[in-house]
Amino acid sequence: MPPDPDSDPVPAPHPVPAPDPGPEAGSPYPFWLVANNPATRLHSQLDHGELSASSKVAGREPARLHPGDAATLGVRDGDVVRIRSAVGSCLAGVVVSDAVRPGVVQLATGAWWDPSAPEVATCVHGNPNAVTQDIGTSRLAQGCTGQLTRVALERHDGPLPPVRAHQ
Repeated sequence: MPPDPDSDPVPAPHPVPAPDPGPEAGSPYPFWLVANNPATRLHSQLDHGELSASSKVAGREPARLHPGDAATLGVRDGDVVRIRSAVGSCLAGVVVSDAVRPGVVQLATGAWWDPSAPEVATCVHGNPNAVTQDIGTSRLAQGCTGQLTRVALERHDGPLPPVRAHQ
């Protein structure tokens, strides 16, 4: 017997983010942030470990961006940027890579949360949760929707606050 299409186990509407006007319509957030699983640890496990620490840039999670975008922003490998959205902001270290599409910033999940300098950024260690919405995919699944959001980047030229996440 085929499933009954009217017997949705969770009849509540699926949360839908606000429409994205896109950069061509003058969005203040011209980049797509993709927050993937990290290659140097299992999500946040062992973020303080030697392998994870060796991947950090200026002590922060690396943010990979296309060479054309880096040139437009005036940043290069090793610089620190402030990634911001309507939700919040974080600091991350720049890694320029042609493996990333133009208009995309890749920032792995799992950097330990560090809100120790809110006057600089919501998280100074590079946790993408600082810039993504905290909503589930549905009332049933409650899967994560935090792997994709619109952001802006700007070079951080001020003093870098220490990362205190592992203290």
